[in-house]
Amino acid sequence: MSPLDRSLAIGPLALSVGQLLLLLSIVVALIVGGLIGRRRKVSVGDGIFNAVLFGVIGARIVFIFQYGQSYDTFWSLLDIRDRGFEPLAGLVVALVYLVWRLWRQPRERRPLGIAVISGTLTWSLTTGVLALMVSQGASIPPTPLTTLEHDEVTLPTVLSETDHPMVVNLWASWCPPCRREMPMFEQAQQERSDVTFVFVNQGENFSTVNAFLQQESLSLDNVYLDRNNALGHEVGAMAMPTTLYYNADGELIDTHFGELSRATLDRSLERFNP
Repeated sequence: MSPLDRSLAIGPLALSVGQLLLLLSIVVALIVGGLIGRRRKVSVGDGIFNAVLFGVIGARIVFIFQYGQSYDTFWSLLDIRDRGFEPLAGLVVALVYLVWRLWRQPRERRPLGIAVISGTLTWSLTTGVLALMVSQGASIPPTPLTTLEHDEVTLPTVLSETDHPMVVNLWASWCPPCRREMPMFEQAQQERSDVTFVFVNQGENFSTVNAFLQQESLSLDNVYLDRNNALGHEVGAMAMPTTLYYNADGELIDTHFGELSRATLDRSLERFNP
């Protein structure tokens, strides 16, 4: 798993490392901008917040234009919990706003410019150091899992038998986002015979998992149990749901921490296309 997509649980709140570093970069920009702006009696906090807001909105709008056909309701378009954003578009929108702001507000140019540079450097340095500390291109872990028929299985074995790219979803029945994802995954599994979908339950027993599947009338193939959360620890996923995408060679090519929509699933599945 990419170091930025590793998740951390802080009490009831779960964030990816990338999200935490982005928040840190914004905080640094606010602090630096506040200190320099105080000397000039200029406030730059609203400029930073607006740049972030417009960037997020722009990234979401461009993503919707690309994958809008995968959303089934208007309200689902507004549900940003699926992390459906186009980062490059968001960055462009934020930069355009900042250029406009600096042109219209000459007194803010120095404090706001230094604040933005400080935040950018913080993001670049922290993500760069993290990338050096954590190895990239992880292979699919051989963690022992258990089938619903009480047989032992490993993901590399399943991969070798199917010779297809693999989507691995880490879930639990007590996790509301996991429950909301399941019907969408069921449909995707039925539609995409060229992709192997695997559902690894974290920490629950056979009766709990079977009861959940029957209660929700879910017909899923490749449901496995990881009673000790070993796979989650192996891939650095401390919270659920987490979805991992492996190519046919067993190399990790994408990850998604948090709830998926069909749109964000479709975007990640495009990584499997030749």
